[in-house]
Amino acid sequence: MRERNRQGQQDRSRRGGRAAGKTPQAGRQPARPATQPRRDYEDDDDWGIEPGERDSLVDVPDGVRLQKVLAAAGVGSRRSCEELIGAGRVEVDGEIVRRFGARVDPDRQVIRVDGKRIPASADLVYLALNKPPGVVSAMSDDRGRRTISDLIGDRSERLFHVGRLDFDTEGLILLTNDGELAHRLAHPRYGVLKTYLAEVSGPVPKDLGRRLTTGVELEDGTVVADRFRVVDRAGSRVLVELTVHEGRKHVVRRMLAKAGHPVSRLVRTQVGPVNLGSLRPAATRRLTTAEVGDLYAAVGM
Repeated sequence: MRERNRQGQQDRSRRGGRAAGKTPQAGRQPARPATQPRRDYEDDDDWGIEPGERDSLVDVPDGVRLQKVLAAAGVGSRRSCEELIGAGRVEVDGEIVRRFGARVDPDRQVIRVDGKRIPASADLVYLALNKPPGVVSAMSDDRGRRTISDLIGDRSERLFHVGRLDFDTEGLILLTNDGELAHRLAHPRYGVLKTYLAEVSGPVPKDLGRRLTTGVELEDGTVVADRFRVVDRAGSRVLVELTVHEGRKHVVRRMLAKAGHPVSRLVRTQVGPVNLGSLRPAATRRLTTAEVGDLYAAVGM
């Protein structure tokens, strides 16, 4: 009997010990804060501006977001275009716009970056062509001669050639469907400079440059070269570089012939800010965004 009581006390003691040492149930962990929704400027026209900086530009219904227009025009990546907008370096119709989500019409509105207009419309085309000799500066010819159209092939756009080159003159011609720009580039009022390399008979006197830049009297009036330099001499042939802002027919050939140095070969190497560079004969290339912007600037657009 005494033994059973001792055994019961031991059992109760073990049960009490386990109860005393029982680990309490762990409490609930603090709830994690709900994930904040990502702020997306695609849904917020004011994203990227400080209070009080909102511009007065009215968004175009169904327009294209400004940074997308800039990126499509070749200004840079979407991210770099956002940085330009945020830095206040982008204008739309003369007003600085800092909103990443501003909606614009690239076909109707004038957009500038650092004061320079960009070719915003996706429908406009700007090409440089290296015209070879023996090609007519026209899109068609009733005499069946080779034309610019033969060089560029079938295109959906109606392109204008900016000015002309003689049948035997080679080099840079600009092509575009931007009618206003083409008109201004060709108009003598804007005085867009054009540079030529001419191979002439030598020797060339030292005062030839002075005579040309002072003015040569032709049958249709005086013509003045803006710049002149001798590039190379090889026996009786001399290579000279001549820059003019005139657009009269055969003007470079006529002024050099009048000065006593007929031209045997003539190549136009530059129109305004656009250079011929290494473009091969009969080939074309698209102008860069910077080149188009410089052309706009050259004619006050």
